[in-house]
Amino acid sequence: MDLGLKDRVYVVTGATRGLGNAAARALVADGAKVVITGRDEKKAADAAAELGPDALGLAADNADPAAAGRLIAAARERFGRFDGVLISVGGPAPGFVADNTDEQWESAFESVFLGAVRLARAAAAELGEGGVIGFVLSSSVHEPVPGLTISNGLRPGLAGFAKSLSVELGPRGIRVVGLLPARIDTDRVRQLDGLSADPEATRAANETRIPLRRYGAPEEFGNAAAFLLSPAASYLTGIMLPVDGGARHGF
Repeated sequence: MDLGLKDRVYVVTGATRGLGNAAARALVADGAKVVITGRDEKKAADAAAELGPDALGLAADNADPAAAGRLIAAARERFGRFDGVLISVGGPAPGFVADNTDEQWESAFESVFLGAVRLARAAAAELGEGGVIGFVLSSSVHEPVPGLTISNGLRPGLAGFAKSLSVELGPRGIRVVGLLPARIDTDRVRQLDGLSADPEATRAANETRIPLRRYGAPEEFGNAAAFLLSPAASYLTGIMLPVDGGARHGF
């Protein structure tokens, strides 16, 4: 199936590793060009070099109010156009209610929530018909994840913002979509499993609760993201797509 991604240009944040990187790889593999970001300049450059000439790596912090405009301008300057953004950011600090400090909440709000809002607003102002704004969220949008209190607090609100944005931008032909990953086999998920006394037993127990009986591979998430961002998904907007092997049991 031709997704229609050839020569389209996307900004993908938080893409030096993990889910953002998997999405960038899938986009480039299908003919798109990407501007990828990470907080570390060398890591961003190295990740882009691995993707090849159709990728540009830039250091950027989603919490920086100036980042959005700079990234969109870089996409236009390097590749001549701007078709969409996938907003991904590393997960906030784990912990239960009593564990997380005000500083951790404030930092996460700036990067996970407000930073994503700024990027989306900037993209909305620059995109035309056929443009797309994507959010990498979490299964916690539907059900809190034990030990991830900050994420549980912020991700559902960001999903609500995305839904509102989809209604506002729909008449302009701009789509807004969200992806809800659960147990995808990334460094972040392995880190979370590692917080338990027996990480292998924790993983095995988690797998028994997934209908497909395994963690997802990053490339499986990347393929789902590439499809949702592509013209092939042109009539999908305002949706939150679980990428979880069936772990969400509700309709």
